Amino acid sequence: MKKIYTLLALVSLFLLSGCNVYNFTGTGTIDAKTFQVNFFQNNADLVAPGIDREFTLALQDLIMNQTNLNLVSTGGDLVYEGEIIDYRITPMTATADQQAAQNRLTIRVNVRFSNKKKESDDFEKTFEFYYDFAGTSLPTGSLLNTAITTIFERITQDIFNESLAKW
Repeated sequence: MKKIYTLLALVSLFLLSGCNVYNFTGTGTIDAKTFQVNFFQNNADLVAPGIDREFTLALQDLIMNQTNLNLVSTGGDLVYEGEIIDYRITPMTATADQQAAQNRLTIRVNVRFSNKKKESDDFEKTFEFYYDFAGTSLPTGSLLNTAITTIFERITQDIFNESLAKW
């Protein structure tokens, strides 16, 4: 009997997903057909080369992977634009001999979102996340790549949730 209920629940989910009542990203129905992500310039005081391009591509990839919207270079129904406004490394904890035991890389991004189909959804908001690493390490090479990937995954998901999922 339990197997029948499980099977009915799964069939119901797929039927509801197929008729646009629910989708697994949690976005509900999106009136837009296209989206545009303008280049996010790095305006931070401490500049890390290439993170502006990485962030722009990460946001584009996330939206393409979680929706059926088409990416366009101009005239999108949904427009994401902004800039990286902060990139900093700060010591978080210290050892007995006054050295950093743990450091934190923090990136902050200012985002302006415009929805041409529903202007009440427009916003300008700052998103921020961090990555902690050992105080004896420098954020270079694979450590820096891991940190930036982790930070951008969280920030882009937060932007997606704020603009489309409404979480």
